[in-house]
Amino acid sequence: MKRTLRQHAGSTVAPVGRGEEREQLDSYSKLVRDRVPEIIRAAGAKPITYIAGPEEYRSRLRDKLSEEVAEFLAADEATAVDELADVLEVVYALAEDLGVDSGGLEGIRLAKARERGSFTNRVVWSGNH
Repeated sequence: MKRTLRQHAGSTVAPVGRGEEREQLDSYSKLVRDRVPEIIRAAGAKPITYIAGPEEYRSRLRDKLSEEVAEFLAADEATAVDELADVLEVVYALAEDLGVDSGGLEGIRLAKARERGSFTNRVVWSGNH
């Protein structure tokens, strides 16, 4: 049975199936921010999108974190803060997916900082004697 693309809210929605069609989509698909399809439509194109299920979403968030960290590491000083904000957006989405909101994540971070410190003092460990 051949699946066809369908229209939904101004986007072309790809079938979420198995096999060759899904492989073709996955070869160039990635998780994007919620408003990206709207921005693409405003530019005159018709995005092909679908909504990821829970397991795929978690996997794609991890991929997105790697992508955003790589962009941060490659950024110059002028763009580093913007790239870091993108990393933080993905971290918040991952935390929410794990059942923790940004306040809860901050609480965990503060508890760890109290217990083990932060990076304020710029300490570099190079082994033991």
